[in-house]
Amino acid sequence: MKNRLLVEDAGDADVCLFIEPYGEDFWMRPVDAFRVVPVGDGTVQFSVVIATGLITAWPYVDGDPYKVILDYEVVDANGETLECGHQRPGDG
Repeated sequence: MKNRLLVEDAGDADVCLFIEPYGEDFWMRPVDAFRVVPVGDGTVQFSVVIATGLITAWPYVDGDPYKVILDYEVVDANGETLECGHQRPGDG
């Protein structure tokens, strides 16, 4: 089974999940749960930084933070693949 990162918004405000170094954002509303799932081979690890309203994740391969993975997807609790900007405040 591939490594994956589960991220949940257990608070009462929206939280941005930001994937680096790609600069892609996925917005979680309270009670949302997303998974960052690598596509491809290798053991993926994640470095995570948390600030108020923001979770930044850096996925990398084989314990080497200079080997950033090239392909990943973010999926919701139903397994649906999300697009960059999902639920971004002010959009739509």
